[in-house]
Amino acid sequence: MTHGSREINNFDENLTCEGIIGDGCGGGRLFTIDENKLKAYDPQSQESITLLENIHKPISISKKGCIVFITCEDENIEFDLSNMRKINNNM
Repeated sequence: MTHGSREINNFDENLTCEGIIGDGCGGGRLFTIDENKLKAYDPQSQESITLLENIHKPISISKKGCIVFITCEDENIEFDLSNMRKINNNM
């Protein structure tokens, strides 16, 4: 997956997922965890924004609809893109 951004081209495959167009919020964007932050990258504008900070020991990330799911060693995080907030963190 190459999208022209130095930031995204250095991604960890387990910590990056793509928003599918038509599957709720964030279609066409890449979601990645970098430096303990959840970031959204828009390949059209080539801009990246930080959505959530203080993500500790992330293992994987996935997205379904408007929810980004982050699995960490000590917790599971759900981030709601429609409300731009963390809705769940437990294990």
